[in-house]
Amino acid sequence: MYYSFVIPVYNRPDEIDELLESLVHQQYKNEFEIVVVEDGSTVKCDAIVAKYQAVLNISYYYKSNSGPGDSRNFGMRVAKGSYFIILDSDCIIPANYLNEVDAYLSKNFVDCFGGPDAAHESFSDVQKAINQSMTSFLTTGGIRGGSEKLGKFQPRSFNMGISKTAFEASNGFGKIHPGEDPDLSIRLWNLGFKTALIPNAYVFHKRRIDWEKFYKQVNKFGKARPILNQRYPQYAKITFWFPSVFILGLIASILLLLINFKYFIGCYILYFLILFVESFIKTKNIKIAFLTIIATFIQFYGYGAGFLYSYFLLNIKKEKAETALPEMFFK
Repeated sequence: MYYSFVIPVYNRPDEIDELLESLVHQQYKNEFEIVVVEDGSTVKCDAIVAKYQAVLNISYYYKSNSGPGDSRNFGMRVAKGSYFIILDSDCIIPANYLNEVDAYLSKNFVDCFGGPDAAHESFSDVQKAINQSMTSFLTTGGIRGGSEKLGKFQPRSFNMGISKTAFEASNGFGKIHPGEDPDLSIRLWNLGFKTALIPNAYVFHKRRIDWEKFYKQVNKFGKARPILNQRYPQYAKITFWFPSVFILGLIASILLLLINFKYFIGCYILYFLILFVESFIKTKNIKIAFLTIIATFIQFYGYGAGFLYSYFLLNIKKEKAETALPEMFFK
């Protein structure tokens, strides 16, 4: 199998430098290629890519800005591989990554896979806390951290593979963003393709964001879910309501505390305490454990508020998604 890494990048030459440096050290012995797609950046990374021409089989393309999904599709159309691996530019790739992917697909071939994300030791405390919040079973069910316990696995496009056959049958990613990766997974299922998690094919997902940017990101994740539920009602789950219910319950618990009813707020305190302990056990850092609580609150509040807002527009006001939430779609 010939693998093509497809990497869209937008105004992040420093990130692509770290990513390409990590790909230099892949232990995989066979040839593979890298396709970098510059998505209309004003700060280009062509000079960075040129640094690696002598040590990597790499090609560079510049196109007008049309979003990450369309840029991935562009990269897959020009790539030479029979299997495409999609990476975000803010990832660092372990040396054994491609060996793990190849070993899994050689024994259990699937046309689309996803891998977990992890925190590199060089990450900041905030980055590590956000990673812990995004990957913990206590917060997301572990869908980014290596768990398949919640049903069919929906690969995330920061670390995702898709065969050329599946890409051509599905036409790749759609115009919604974020949400383009679960949208693609569902369309692949409907076409008869299977998806899977490769637990050992993890990447270090850097997420160079502060609290404000993290809120905006998860808020858009929340807005995307009612759109996907409307498109594919057979895959809607009650668990998608959890962040919204969690935040509304927390507000109610605080109001009940004013009349000296302490039971519900006690449940929330217990939950955050368990989350703190889990984070401390995994990171061995008390500061990161505290920051994980902050990250989780922002994650639940941002996602929950976005979900409720989108649900109201689509299901109560009966507006079309593209009209009600134009920021969620690339033209």
